[in-house]
Amino acid sequence: MLAESPENVLFVVMDTVRKDHLSPYGYDRPTTPTLDSFTTDATVFEEAVAPAPWTLPVHASLFTGLYPSQHGASQENPYLEGATTIAQTLSAAGYQTACYSSNAWITPYTHLTDGFDDQDNFFEVMPGEFLTGPLARAWKTLNDNESLRTLADTLVSLGNTAHEYFAGGEGADSKTPAVIDRTIEFIDTADGEFFTFINLMDAHLPYHPPASFREEFAPDVDSDAVCQNSKEYNAGARSIDAEEWADIQALYDAEIAHIDAQLGRLFGWLQQEGLWDETMVIVCADHGELHGEHGIYGHEFCLYDQLVNVPLLIKHPQLDAARRHDQVELIDLYHTVLDAVDIDGGNPNSPGETAIARDRTRSLLSDSYRDFESHAGSPDSDPAQQSSDGSYAFIEYSRPVVELKQLEEKAAAAGVSISEDSRFYSRMRAARRTDAKYVRIDRIPDEAYRLDSDPDEQNSVADAMNADATDIDMNIEAEADAITATEATLTAFESAVGGAWTDADGVSNDVTGDTVAEMDADAQERLRDLGYLE
Repeated sequence: MLAESPENVLFVVMDTVRKDHLSPYGYDRPTTPTLDSFTTDATVFEEAVAPAPWTLPVHASLFTGLYPSQHGASQENPYLEGATTIAQTLSAAGYQTACYSSNAWITPYTHLTDGFDDQDNFFEVMPGEFLTGPLARAWKTLNDNESLRTLADTLVSLGNTAHEYFAGGEGADSKTPAVIDRTIEFIDTADGEFFTFINLMDAHLPYHPPASFREEFAPDVDSDAVCQNSKEYNAGARSIDAEEWADIQALYDAEIAHIDAQLGRLFGWLQQEGLWDETMVIVCADHGELHGEHGIYGHEFCLYDQLVNVPLLIKHPQLDAARRHDQVELIDLYHTVLDAVDIDGGNPNSPGETAIARDRTRSLLSDSYRDFESHAGSPDSDPAQQSSDGSYAFIEYSRPVVELKQLEEKAAAAGVSISEDSRFYSRMRAARRTDAKYVRIDRIPDEAYRLDSDPDEQNSVADAMNADATDIDMNIEAEADAITATEATLTAFESAVGGAWTDADGVSNDVTGDTVAEMDADAQERLRDLGYLE
C-alpha cells in the first residue's frame, strides 16, 4: 500500500450528473454544498472523460479497466462476461466489498455486481430475484439468438412501459436514502478493510425530487406537467419551449441537491465514526445529460461534452486539495483504486477471463501517470497506449437498441418518420484531448471541434477539414494540426480495437409465435410468471 494511503475505499457515482450543474464547477445555484466542502480535502478534475455516454459500458469499464469495445457490454449484449472485476480482485484479497444502487443496469443479470460480497439494486420495476436465475438466462437466450431478437425487442417495449409507469413519483431517486442507509450499515459492520461502491440515481429521468428540494429549486414547477420522456422529444413527437426547459432544469437541480444532501449524511457519519481519514473517497458521474442542447434530450445518440466531460473529485492524501486541468479518463480509476490499496490484480477469477493488472501509468496517484511512451512495443499495452501519447481520451457508443426501440415507438405513435441515415441509428467513436475532439459516425458526417475556441461544440470543422485546400480559410488552417492529429489518433485507436465501425444493422420489429417455441422451458416459465406470456 502506498505510504499514508487509506485502507478503505468509498466510490460514489452520481448517475447522469453534468458537471456544470455542480457548485465546485462554477454553477451559480447552490446545488451541492456538501461537494463544496469536500473540495477542501479533494482534488477537482476539470477534464475527466467517460468512456461512453451511458451507464452500462461506463460501469463495466470502471470495474474491469477495459474500454467498451473490449469488454463488450452494450445494449445489444447487456451483460459483462469474460472479464474479472475489481470487486472480485479486492474480495479475493480479503476486502469486504459491497455495491448498492437503484440503477437497473447494475444488477446480477448484467453481471456488474459479480464479486461483491453484498449487493442490493433497490430496483422498483423488476425485483432483484427476477434478475438472476431463469430470467437472466432467458434474456441471454433472447439476445444471443438472432431469431429471438424480435421477441427481446417486444419485452424491451413492455419493460419500457412498466418503467414509465412505475418511475413516476416514487422513482429510483426515492431509493437514495435507503442506498445511503445500507452503505452505512455495511461499513459499520465490516470486518476489516472495505470497498463500497454506490450509484445514486436521482438526476436520471424522470425528475420527481422530494418536496423540500422541489420547493427550494423548482417551487412553481409541476413535475407531472413537463416533458419527462426524452424519446418523445427526440422523435419529434413533442416540442419543448425555453420556459419548459428552464422548469426541467430546475427539477434536475433539485434532484442533484438531494444527492448532495444524502452524501452529506454519509460523509458526516464517516467523520463522526473516525473513518474519514482512513477512507479514500471518489465522487464522479458516469455521464451527463442534454436538455435540448444540440437538439437532444437525455444521454443518447451523441458524444458531446455535456455527456462525456464529467465531474470527478478524489480525496486521497497523495492528491492535493486543488484543481487539475490535465485530461484524465474514468477508466483510470480502476488502476487508481488498485494502486491505492497496493493490489496488483491481473489474476483471472475464472480460467480464460481477461484480468487487467495494475498499471501505474494509469494511476492518478503515480508520478508516471499517463507516461504511455514507456509502454512502446509492450505486448501488455492497452489500445490507448498503443495509439496515443497519453494526452487523449477515447469514447465509444454502439447501437442503442433500447433507446432506439422506444424512439421508434414514440415516432410511430405521432406519425413521424425517422431516417435510418441519422444519428439515432449510428455508432460513434471519439478521440478527445483538452483542445480538440474528433467524432467518427457511421451513418452521418463525422464531427470535429476545437474545444479551446468552441467549448459548446457549436461549429463542427470536419467538413471544412475535408474540403479542397483552396477552400480552407486561414482560421480553419490554423486549427488543422490539432484536428488532424486527433483524427489520426482515433484511427490508430480504432485499429487497436479491431477496426472502425462502418455500418449499423437495422432493428426488426417483427415478432412471431415461432420464436417463443424456441425458448427453453425455464425461460418460458419465468416470462409467463411475469405476465409476458400466456
